[in-house]
Amino acid sequence: MSKFHLETLAVHAGQPAKGDPTTNARAVPVYRTTAYNFRDSKHGADLFGLRELGNIYARLMNPTNDVLNARLAALEGGAAALTLSSGTAAIFFTVTNIARAGDEIVAASNLYGGTFSQFDAILPNVGIKVRFAPVNDIAATEALINEKTRLVFVETIGNPALDVADIEAYAALAHRHGLPLVVDSTFTTPALLRPIEHGADIVIHSLSKWIGGHGAGIGGAVVDSGKFDWKDPKFALYNEPDAGYHGLRFAHDLPEPLRPVAFTLRLLTVGIRNQGPTLAPDAAWIFLQGVESLPLRIAKHSANALAVAKHLQSHPKVAWVKYPSLTQPELAAKYLPDGAGGMVVFGVKGGSDEARKFADSLNGEIFSLLANVGDAKSLVIHPASTTHSQLSDEDLRKGGVLPELVRLSIGIEHVDDIVAELDRALDAI
Repeated sequence: MSKFHLETLAVHAGQPAKGDPTTNARAVPVYRTTAYNFRDSKHGADLFGLRELGNIYARLMNPTNDVLNARLAALEGGAAALTLSSGTAAIFFTVTNIARAGDEIVAASNLYGGTFSQFDAILPNVGIKVRFAPVNDIAATEALINEKTRLVFVETIGNPALDVADIEAYAALAHRHGLPLVVDSTFTTPALLRPIEHGADIVIHSLSKWIGGHGAGIGGAVVDSGKFDWKDPKFALYNEPDAGYHGLRFAHDLPEPLRPVAFTLRLLTVGIRNQGPTLAPDAAWIFLQGVESLPLRIAKHSANALAVAKHLQSHPKVAWVKYPSLTQPELAAKYLPDGAGGMVVFGVKGGSDEARKFADSLNGEIFSLLANVGDAKSLVIHPASTTHSQLSDEDLRKGGVLPELVRLSIGIEHVDDIVAELDRALDAI
């Protein structure tokens, strides 16, 4: 469906207008089944042997999820996509689908706290070392790359510091060293930015945020560009025989039509099948409802957030404001011409205590004080004491998580009501 625009893809990709091919239902059905019948023993053997694609077991695939996978791949301009049980799982299984014990990865330091902890404290326990460099410091990033490096990882917009990553510069660096660029695009979604068009090889989403859009489910997604060549011997997981598949070498032995998505097939068969981070079909159905309205919602989020950021800039109790199109106008114009997303962060004069008092005061009729972003409703949190509290003071500083920083996820309410609530809470401190 590549001939269609994003708004059309968001509604139709993955399912023909004629409806479900089995039942003719126009809406995507929820297939609550554990397993699927095989036509005969040969059919089952061919499916398990990767000689034929089809439904085997619900840990591996489900027709409801398949529609969501196809729709996300279409929206991102990718060759294939897989959904997983959470965005965190999508990140972990992406890394372990490329790197193994003894390997390293290089990442920007301005990451979501959970991702930073996964990289800093958990991956080393399975033998994968992560080296961090300041976002957009390409020279510092390159200095960390060595013969053990297997990927470069960035967020399109860092959480919560809202730094816009120069995707093309990172892609050029990664490809110069024969490495894939992995991009977490949760804060932008394909409605604002399609990283594959700028050189990214793998794109990750937390579906729980703007793609779902209603705070009603947990899920993650990984989109494969199908453009990276995994035949370099340093990618041992793709070039050495896989004991779980009778010596299959994923970069060499798949049928030709499937070889470009070797990453996806390995993630499906090794990661999801054998380790089980499966997205339930009910959650996939919830996310499909969100995807349909994504282009409309993200435009409203962006317009509201820009208005809020401009308003806060002139408030006497606000020390500073960060919003991509205001604080990084050149990168925002390049990568986010249609809007810079629904996130605004700002510093409250008076530091951490006043920032927390503000968040407590704002928590009420419109804003909710909770650990989420991307909801249709407006949300607020003080990251240094909550979502990023596990980081050391030094790591908080490196990630741009200052004591006075308040993170706002601006919803789709009327902007005048949002601004009035912010002013009321600021007046209370």
